[in-house]
Amino acid sequence: MDIKITSPAFEDGGMIPSKYTCDGEDISPPLQWEAVPDGTASIAIISDDPDAPVGTWVHWVLFNLPPDTKELKENFPDDETLADGTRQGITDFGATGYGGPCPPSGTHRYFFKIYALDKQIDVAAIVDKAQLLQEMEGHIIGQGQLIGKYQRQR
Repeated sequence: MDIKITSPAFEDGGMIPSKYTCDGEDISPPLQWEAVPDGTASIAIISDDPDAPVGTWVHWVLFNLPPDTKELKENFPDDETLADGTRQGITDFGATGYGGPCPPSGTHRYFFKIYALDKQIDVAAIVDKAQLLQEMEGHIIGQGQLIGKYQRQR
């Protein structure tokens, strides 16, 4: 099942406002999505930049969001674990939480991918994107993506 994910801050394929980047406040943008499939036990979100010169750069790893979650407000906390069980993995910045776009040159694309899972991800340690994708394998029952673009404001 496709999940439609949007942001009130930018259109799909549009430019991400600098507020959500290293040129601004570097806070996470607001995200919203439509209903997830029946049987969803948790939601995961991964944000990455496939245009980075070193290969795909991971900006956000978020999982175990409750299945009834329909949005993330801007400036989502960077805590590894939240009171509702939501967890955050390690990014390529070496930290948990959102790390905004900061491309070294040119315009890059930033993918915000949402996954509806038929289970909670049960891991003891902090995971990265690759480990989370491995844990999700065979358990994705719906997904969608939103793409934003950014170029440094030098």
